Amino acid sequence: MNEPLTASELPRGFTFAGMHCGLKKTKLDLGLLLSEVPASAAAVFTMNQVVAAPVMLCRENMKKSHQKIRGIIVNSGNANCCSGPEGYAASVATAQKLSQELGRVDPSQFLVCSTGVIGAPLQVEKILVAMPELVRLPKGDPWSFEQFARSIMTTDTVPKWAAEKIRIGKKQVRIAACAKGSGMIHPNMATMFAFIATDATIASPLLGRALQEAVDPTFNSITVDGDTSTNDTVALLANGLAGARPLSADTANYRLFCEALESICKTLALAIVRDGEGAQRVIEIEVRGAPSDNAADQIARTIANSPLVKTAFAGADPNWGRILAAAGRSGVKFNFERVDIALAGFEVCRGGREYPFNEVTAHEKMLDKYVPVIVNLHAGEGHARIWTCDLTKEYIHINASYRT
Repeated sequence: MNEPLTASELPRGFTFAGMHCGLKKTKLDLGLLLSEVPASAAAVFTMNQVVAAPVMLCRENMKKSHQKIRGIIVNSGNANCCSGPEGYAASVATAQKLSQELGRVDPSQFLVCSTGVIGAPLQVEKILVAMPELVRLPKGDPWSFEQFARSIMTTDTVPKWAAEKIRIGKKQVRIAACAKGSGMIHPNMATMFAFIATDATIASPLLGRALQEAVDPTFNSITVDGDTSTNDTVALLANGLAGARPLSADTANYRLFCEALESICKTLALAIVRDGEGAQRVIEIEVRGAPSDNAADQIARTIANSPLVKTAFAGADPNWGRILAAAGRSGVKFNFERVDIALAGFEVCRGGREYPFNEVTAHEKMLDKYVPVIVNLHAGEGHARIWTCDLTKEYIHINASYRT
């Protein structure tokens, strides 16, 4: 687990809370993130056509509030998906109850998020009963932030968070974020939950542009099992309470902010891959020399999601033929007799044929926690990079009994 955040890393004007409301047996299962003032907001959601009720409500509330959001309430233990009209009503009731508890806040200024088992009715009354206590809990300190980060976990083995500080003029601007994700991870935005808070001053349209630019090379470039969830949400709130001058497009300060935001997203994305259900190591798949960037991305994703490739990595087996075969079924045309492959720093294939290498040494290197793979097609200038993890028996064990 990464080191706890310090008070100086948390953005001004945000408070956090996490508690147990009874959706899970004992673990934290209800979290709250609040801004003292309405914050500019940007969000990206799942592209799965099977969409959970809270995602539907979040999309509506972003429009109704004109992208001005006061807070995010999250439950774990139940996805509130495929739960009929009752599921949507439960999400609406959650926002309305939070509005009542905080007083004079429009319900549309809240994002409601759920994660957990798909198809089981949400016992929303447990959330509503817990709401008064939840609202009393929030504090802007590291322990409260950690409780919030833990409350959104499902099969995660560790909480995931990251923070950055930058200077805008004479003011210090802070960005802090947490995420959850371990299985059902595939790049098709958003791939999991990530909640990002900053005290920067930036309008919602520009904030949305910054978020999308940060998401594509990070959260949209990871895959654990090729499955996109029904509840995926990445939300970014900016309340301006650092007192820094507003950020403008294509300026040095905006670029500085975007770099910090992307750094946070990359840290969280790789943390999700490291925590992939049953994962032993992170695999970086880099495709070079493709006909285009899109072609390279298509090949990299096919390799990264191949069960045969992922199980080879589970055994630290330098079976490069599986990598080339996966590339060959990607739908991208190339001449396999020109392909070179480097595995864990060893050149194992040149011109589509095996290049002599020490299998014992390669195996030992593939036992590392981070294993790079480079596939060069020598067919153009296209380039892409995807991160994945190995596929172990533990993944099957976790997902074979997720509901029971």
